[in-house]
This record gives sequence, C-alpha cells and structure tokens, in this order.
Amino acid sequence: MELTLTYVLSQVFVIINALLLMATYQLKTRKSILIVSFIALLANGVAYVLLSAWSGLAMVFVAMIRNIIFIIDEKKNGKNNQITRKDIAILIVLYAISIISAVYTYEGFLSLMSVFATMLYTYSVWQKKTSAYKILGIIIEVIWIIYNIYIFSIFGIIIEIILLISAIIGIIRECKMKKEDNNGTTI
Repeated sequence: MELTLTYVLSQVFVIINALLLMATYQLKTRKSILIVSFIALLANGVAYVLLSAWSGLAMVFVAMIRNIIFIIDEKKNGKNNQITRKDIAILIVLYAISIISAVYTYEGFLSLMSVFATMLYTYSVWQKKTSAYKILGIIIEVIWIIYNIYIFSIFGIIIEIILLISAIIGIIRECKMKKEDNNGTTI
C-alpha cells in the first residue's frame, strides 16, 4: 500500500462516512436512520472509487436504492410496523440486485464481505424496528472490518471498530430505556 493523495482522500471520506454512521446507531426513528445512512453512503461511495473497491461501490449503489425505496415507502404509506407482501417483495428484489452486482464485481471470497454486510444491513433496516438494526449492527460491523482489511483501508478498519462500539452502546441505551419504561419511570 502506497501513501498517495488518492489514498489519503479515500480515508477522509471513510471518516466522514463513519461519523454519519455512528450517529445512526444513536437515532430513534427508522426514517432518520435511513436519511443519515444515505448521506453516509455518498461519502462511502467516493471512498470506494478512490480505493478501486468495486464490489464495495456496487453495494453502495444497492444501499442507496434500498434507502430511497424505504424512505419513499414510509413517506407514502406512513410508519407501519407490520411486514407486508410488498415489503417481502422489496427485500427479495434488493437481494437479487445485490447478488447480481456481486457476480459482476467478484474479486475473490473476501470481496463478498461487502455483499454479505449490505444484505444483512438491508435486512436490519427492513425490519422496521430500530432494535433489530442495532443488534444486527454488531455482526455487520465485524463483516465490514473484514472487508476493510481486504481492501487495505486502515481508517476503514479503525472506524468500523468505533462503529461496532457505537452499535453496542446503542443497544445498551435502548435496553436501559426499555427497562426504565417497564419500571414506570421516564427518562
């Protein structure tokens, strides 16, 4: 790995992406998670272009499509905690797009880590419950750590570790709030 201006810029965009993603683990609504995540994806896409990480870039496009679909659906149909046939169809289509993208960007088994992480993340936000998002975030961050090792993104590795910690904190905070709510106290 050579320390070039392109590499340094890629790491700056990784940091921007990470700061935004850290915020998502602390947000309370699915809509706000999706919007902030979309902005983070823009920064992530630039980082992947600069790193020539094509499977990661393909998954950024899948994730952007996913977030747009979920945001529009929630805006059009309102917040709904019930999973419908339409929701299942959307998940299947997004998974199909992920798999097709993986075929075209395959560079070895480790390049698939971005696909696995994206598919799992898609499932976590598809669930419509922020608790599922935060719990699955732990597994997702571990997979992204592996992918960042594969593409030699040093800041990516560091940031994913920080995001992993942020996901754990988000889960702890949510459990604490639920426990306090169950005891009849307010925050």
